[in-house]
Amino acid sequence: MELRHLRYFIALAGSLNFTRAAERLHVTQSTLSHQIKQLEEEIGATLFDRAGKRVALTEAGDEFLHHCTKALREIDLGLGALRQNSSEAAGELHIGSTHTFNLGFIPGCIAAFHERHPRVKVVVEELPADQIAARLQQGTLDLGIAYRPASPGPLQFEPLYNEEMVLVVARGHPLARRKRVRMVELHRMPMALLPASFATRQMLDECFRSCGAEPQVVAEINTLAPMMELVGKTQLASIVAANVVAPGSGLVVVRLESPTPVRTPGMLWSPVARESVPTRAFSTIVRKLALHGSLRDVALGRGQPNLIQ
Repeated sequence: MELRHLRYFIALAGSLNFTRAAERLHVTQSTLSHQIKQLEEEIGATLFDRAGKRVALTEAGDEFLHHCTKALREIDLGLGALRQNSSEAAGELHIGSTHTFNLGFIPGCIAAFHERHPRVKVVVEELPADQIAARLQQGTLDLGIAYRPASPGPLQFEPLYNEEMVLVVARGHPLARRKRVRMVELHRMPMALLPASFATRQMLDECFRSCGAEPQVVAEINTLAPMMELVGKTQLASIVAANVVAPGSGLVVVRLESPTPVRTPGMLWSPVARESVPTRAFSTIVRKLALHGSLRDVALGRGQPNLIQ
């Protein structure tokens, strides 16, 4: 089924006359008749009763017309939006982002966005994921770039890819020379982790429960830089994304398995905010850069020298 079949059907349903409908569509009457027959054969229903020169909608045709009209209206609106001059977009776009994505990905998105939409002011706030979700629901943010929340509630979440989390230890730690560590081996191990209110910590706790492990959490820190500094000065271990470990930090990254903790970066928005032209335009850039690896490079720490393969 092609769009022309639907447009031919609506034109004929509007005039109930093959000659007038063909003139309106600038096609021959035989072409119109052939296209309508193709449509009927494809959907398996007779749409028009034909009695000589008289044409009438069948019950199936009347039902199909209702849905077909709505579908074509949405398509035409979409085509109109695509034809809009992108420079006409104006106003402000408010984005909430977690620290990971502000490292390099968000500036790249803003640069690409500003080139196409110079009249839109972009306001970015670095926030924890739970605050991003709350602000989106309050309507003070238009778009969030964060990890999948445990429960998005009324918000919509669009995943971009999946990301492994890794064990981080100092070079003198007993596990520093391991290539891989099973999570059950972390049972009773002294650790520094994010607070229990964080979605990432809740995901890690679920991984521990699934393998019967219960680490000894001796420190909870809600920012990553001091947590990594603490790990470097002690025999504590932590679990974070690989990019958190700066080159030359003296820390070692070891892969985890059975299970492998995985979190999902993506976009969060409220259904209302998603309708705005700036929000849709910025989200398109996020998808494009994520697809070409920019977001993955930021989140995975590509080129990280401390990652043990």
